[in-house]
Amino acid sequence: MSVTDNLQSKHHRDLLDIIDKLRSQGFGNYIDLPEIIVCGDQSSGKSSVLEAISGQSFLAKDGVCTRFATELSLRRDATKSVNVFITPGPDRSLDEAEALRSWKPKVTDQVGIETVIEEAKGKLGLLQNKTFCDDILHIELSGPNQPHLTMVDLPGLFRAGNSDQSEEDAQLVSDMVAQYMNRPRSIILAVVSAKNEYVLQEVTARAKKADPQGLRTLGLITKPDTLDPNSESEARWVDLAQNKDVKLQLGWHVLKNRSYNQKSFDSAQRDDAEREFFSRDIWATLDRSLCGVEALKTRLSSLLKREILRQLPELVQEVERQLKNCDDRLERLGADRDTPIKQHQYLVKIGSDFSSLMVAAVQGIWTNPFFGGPKEFKLYSRRLRAIVQNRLREFAEHIRRQGASQSIHEEDEEAYGDEIISRADYIKEVQDSMMFSRGCELPGLFNPLIVGRLFAEQCRPWRDIAEELSRDIASNTYKVAEHIMEHVAAEEVAPKMLELVNSGIDQLQTSMKQKIDELLTPHFEQHAITYNPRLTANVQEAQRARNKRMIQSKIQNTFGAKLFAKPDERIHVNPSQIVDLFLDGVEPDMDRYGASFIVDYMQAYYKVALARFIDDVSNIAIEGCLISKLPDLLTPNMIFDLDLEEVERLVGESPETAKERSQVREKLSILQDGLRKLQRLTRAKDVSILAGGKSHQMVKTAGLERPSDTEDMPKSPYDEPNSDWLAEDERASSPEARTPPMSADEDSWLAAAGKKKKGVLSLWPPNGMIGRVEP
Repeated sequence: MSVTDNLQSKHHRDLLDIIDKLRSQGFGNYIDLPEIIVCGDQSSGKSSVLEAISGQSFLAKDGVCTRFATELSLRRDATKSVNVFITPGPDRSLDEAEALRSWKPKVTDQVGIETVIEEAKGKLGLLQNKTFCDDILHIELSGPNQPHLTMVDLPGLFRAGNSDQSEEDAQLVSDMVAQYMNRPRSIILAVVSAKNEYVLQEVTARAKKADPQGLRTLGLITKPDTLDPNSESEARWVDLAQNKDVKLQLGWHVLKNRSYNQKSFDSAQRDDAEREFFSRDIWATLDRSLCGVEALKTRLSSLLKREILRQLPELVQEVERQLKNCDDRLERLGADRDTPIKQHQYLVKIGSDFSSLMVAAVQGIWTNPFFGGPKEFKLYSRRLRAIVQNRLREFAEHIRRQGASQSIHEEDEEAYGDEIISRADYIKEVQDSMMFSRGCELPGLFNPLIVGRLFAEQCRPWRDIAEELSRDIASNTYKVAEHIMEHVAAEEVAPKMLELVNSGIDQLQTSMKQKIDELLTPHFEQHAITYNPRLTANVQEAQRARNKRMIQSKIQNTFGAKLFAKPDERIHVNPSQIVDLFLDGVEPDMDRYGASFIVDYMQAYYKVALARFIDDVSNIAIEGCLISKLPDLLTPNMIFDLDLEEVERLVGESPETAKERSQVREKLSILQDGLRKLQRLTRAKDVSILAGGKSHQMVKTAGLERPSDTEDMPKSPYDEPNSDWLAEDERASSPEARTPPMSADEDSWLAAAGKKKKGVLSLWPPNGMIGRVEP
């Protein structure tokens, strides 16, 4: 074997060893790994296929189905060795899993693999309990004639039950096979026996359902020697083998099993008999790459290697995603809390983290990722300061527009509110009130308490509007506290801690409501008081505006409506007319004059009181009684004052949580180790040798130049069945096979792996024509 062959063989073995190591460590319980699964009906010849490939006997008792998956790992090595062990399924308890892992049987000339398999059944509890399990039996075989190949043999499919296998068992096997087939990275080796019609075999329907387009299914025909020579049935099976009938992207292969009379044949005799069979009659017309065990070894080995390389980038990405999920899950489960000290430490951490985030939420500091980015609107409910500010603005606008019981408007003014009344009509109502409240005052004067009573009636909606505001602010406060607590505390701790926090918010909310009632009391129960100079200014501005409108209206009626349209135009008027116009504007009815004055003062006072009430509610009630006190909901003193029983109740963990944390940590450890191994593969220096194909670059050898990728690419992500199947590392052991072109996916993977360095051996041209890849 040449230097190139040795290098390729080593890298090929390393590649499969890493994947097998991941699978044996339980990596496959979380991430689907590329694998070849051997599926078929009972008595389809699956065991004979494994025996032909490995040279070892795996024959089970006739009519008896294996009850677990068997992973067969074959490696080429100078010395022969056998290693057998069990990977426990995910449903095993810790003690059961440890017992299965500790089982290390020795395979010798006296103790064969068949004996070890029977012993494994006992370890798995399948001798007395005739059921199926999700544990995996691993058999590793090394030897000079072995290919680099890993396959998973699944129990044979069957329909009708018998004394050893019930109909329930049939369903269990069907479910197990379907589970493996449905994995998108599984290459399905569908074994069909030529003794039965292809369409009647269970495996064909299962494979078609799992892989409708046939992209990852390789059909394997067994027992072709049972067909009548030169019969139509034999011709149909040959057409199937040539991918003419049922077309699969990976094609078909034919293997001749030992006949009953050939059971005593060793591997060499078996292979000789197979070659002799495929050299005669119609079978001689088949391409040599489509029949026989040697071509099958090469085909499967190349196929598995290429699929692993193709899937590497996606595998790395999936592992990284699951690692993040593990980190997130561990964060949600929280730290270990199995002792009082750990519980108290965890409680202090919750209090500190909660207060820190609550301070940021109250102050409007959004740098923590908890609050999201500027455009993450779905996290708006966490931004308490933004919510409060926006809600207070809505409150101010709402109470300005709809805070008055009656909207009093002049004839030419726009009015808002549910109850609208003209100023003239409202003055009439005030006159009636003056008559009802008349005291010792002279005509035209009024009782000053009337202003307070009218104001109290006018501001009656303030209570409902303010209480609605307090409810909204409190509701959002509860939500923010819940978001923060769920973020900083374990999911089983958060609800209990939230009870403690919510009780504090309840008290703050009560204080806020009481403060709003306190702010409303002067407006409803006391006489109007203010020393704000805006009061008289508001009265004067209202009267001035009204007088201006009145005088302008009279001038227009006297001198024409267009007079004010041309302010620079001069007119001649009689001064006495102007005096008369002003005298006509004087209210002769002193009671009406007094009522008008009351309305002016009530409206002016309403404006002053409303501005003060908006600010007081915002600053004193909302901010002072609730928002500003939220960071103190969980203080160190509060936490230290809790007794041990209360601490245990709040942050103690259940056995289920401890178990889940242990499982997630185990998964995290397995995934982290697996990620390192996968990344080591993607960073392989001799990528071109590992891939077993051509380089993208020009290869110069012995004065020859040849660009890569001139051939048409296959339609499937794998090689086409009639392509050059054999990679360089199998060339020495199988001269018939040829090196297939590299797929587009492999090429892109190689490109992503980085530039090739000077001195890397190229794999084309073959036959010792080894050159240097130009930089």
